[in-house]
Amino acid sequence: MALSKVDAIAIGGFDGMHVGHQHLFEALGKNGAIVVIETGYANLTPSTEREHYTHYPIVYYSLEDIRHLEGEAFVIMLKERFPNLKKIVVGYDFHFGKNRRYSHANLHDFFDGEVKVIEEVCLDGDSVHSHKIRAKIQIGDISGANHFLAHNYTIKGVVVKGQGIGKTDLVPTINLECSGYLLPYEGVYAAFTRLDEEEHYHPCVVFVGHRVTTDGSYAIESHILDESIGECSKASISFVKFLRKNQKFESLESLKIAINDDISSAKKELRHLSL
Repeated sequence: MALSKVDAIAIGGFDGMHVGHQHLFEALGKNGAIVVIETGYANLTPSTEREHYTHYPIVYYSLEDIRHLEGEAFVIMLKERFPNLKKIVVGYDFHFGKNRRYSHANLHDFFDGEVKVIEEVCLDGDSVHSHKIRAKIQIGDISGANHFLAHNYTIKGVVVKGQGIGKTDLVPTINLECSGYLLPYEGVYAAFTRLDEEEHYHPCVVFVGHRVTTDGSYAIESHILDESIGECSKASISFVKFLRKNQKFESLESLKIAINDDISSAKKELRHLSL
């Protein structure tokens, strides 16, 4: 859609594109667009990853480029970008302009169209915020994070060479290097993995953390369940459930027994799910 046709915009950082953000988008209407203010801290949906969770076009501004603007100049910039703008949607805690000195109340001073303020969104009595989702991911509460996100937390990366003992002594894995994303708490997860440009996701068990039983290096390893996987260059992992913490085993044999238990646990968690 041409920006000249946009008549409503939602403004925010929108890292995660979570349940609270979706409430803003629902107020946009047919000819809406999303304005992302990039702070440099987005690590749930970094860069253009936000575009996978909305059908609305997204326009990006770097905070560094606009942080000097006073309130009126900020609105003028938006009206120049969206000449048909009639509605601005923001969250209750929205601030803008130099030193964040302006709130949603000041938008009425500079904008002659409709200003729609979305109140705090709560789930199970807890307010939904990106920083709370990050906190959940960092303690392994993937189920809680996914509940706030309204989608599975997903990271993407390039396939890298592993330590070489998976196929021979343990189980074959796809090893990933994922930059720009907040990585989950160290441990084992039931998840889904998508390879290259495939349409579907494969059920899998994923290890994230330091390989304390073997070489001690940090790794993100995905073992696809009940499938033989060929070569791939990139993959994405969609986390479903935390299974257990990372731990050190006395031998490769005891590690293999634990991995087999993880595989059984992952199958139970994923058997009624699909992506």
